[in-house]
Amino acid sequence: MPFDIYDFTSFTKWIDTSLENAMSPFWTTVTEMAIAGVLFILFYAVVGLFLVYAERKVCAFVQNRLGPNRLGPYGIFQTIADLIKLLFKELIPIKNADRFLFNLAPYIVIIVNFMVLGAIPYAKGLHAIDFNIGIFYIIAVSSMSVIGVLLAGWSSNNKYSLIGAMRSGAQIVSYELSVGLSLITMVIFAGSMQLSVIVEAQRTGWFIFKGHIPAFIAFVIYIIAGTAETNRGPFDLAEAESELTAGYHTEYSGIKFAFFYLAEFINMFIVASIAATIFLGGWMPFHIGTWEGFNRIMDFVPPFIWYLGKTFFVIWVIMLFKWTFPRLRIDQLLTLEWKYLLPINLVNVLIMAFIVLMGWHF
Repeated sequence: MPFDIYDFTSFTKWIDTSLENAMSPFWTTVTEMAIAGVLFILFYAVVGLFLVYAERKVCAFVQNRLGPNRLGPYGIFQTIADLIKLLFKELIPIKNADRFLFNLAPYIVIIVNFMVLGAIPYAKGLHAIDFNIGIFYIIAVSSMSVIGVLLAGWSSNNKYSLIGAMRSGAQIVSYELSVGLSLITMVIFAGSMQLSVIVEAQRTGWFIFKGHIPAFIAFVIYIIAGTAETNRGPFDLAEAESELTAGYHTEYSGIKFAFFYLAEFINMFIVASIAATIFLGGWMPFHIGTWEGFNRIMDFVPPFIWYLGKTFFVIWVIMLFKWTFPRLRIDQLLTLEWKYLLPINLVNVLIMAFIVLMGWHF
């Protein structure tokens, strides 16, 4: 196929072979891990800063404002200035806080983000590790971020932080069920948990189109539950400013606050990235039936551009949620999950299993 010219497999194999010829197997592995680590750190920083800027611009668009517009053209350097400010801010020690756990919490959240980012395929042959249980790994690892949130709230010695952490814990644990069941629905349809295999299965059509109505229902529930799991509006009860000041990170300042702040946006990127990979074909181009001319043009768009375009489209939808709908109460938030999303998801899984069993595929 024409888009195979963008296959990164040969490039990564060339790097691996070159390093093996130059050094021992041990140092080859260490060097490759170091290269991957540096690339992910740069990717993390760039994506995080861009999403902070995008959030402000989307918010301004919804509220009929300009948003950042002073520092650099269209205010593009505003987030960099904010980062520099946070880096040089004093780290304020909290009296009677559990110092070890207080300092550990933001690093747990960051490490979880890096572990999930490493399993996501960004283009053909462009992923750090390709597990055969990729979706299971992502669900399992991403659920560990709640540990960092609970530690932050408990160790701060602040009742508002503790309440925010408990809210966030209840919210994440509840909505993880809907996120997991939505992904299980598509695993049943794809017949595999390996992310690269799932993307390849969408070569002839994205799952949101091929998977009938259950796939669309799973996509909608995944976006809603994913938005709630990342503590973003209208599900941001854990950081309700009018009730809890800043929630579980009230007592954090400087670079530690920046870790939590960036982690929220990277979590949103991860949720959108998984949605793009599982439901929207990942790096696969958009094809329409027998329109050969149109399909050939789509094939020459680089797969990384397809992946980023789909991911940022989902991010845009999630951002619109926050600045369009009013914040839910905690009882409404849990009612939505346990009384509506979870039963719909369970029925949806059964319907998808029946469709696969009967072979009703496009």
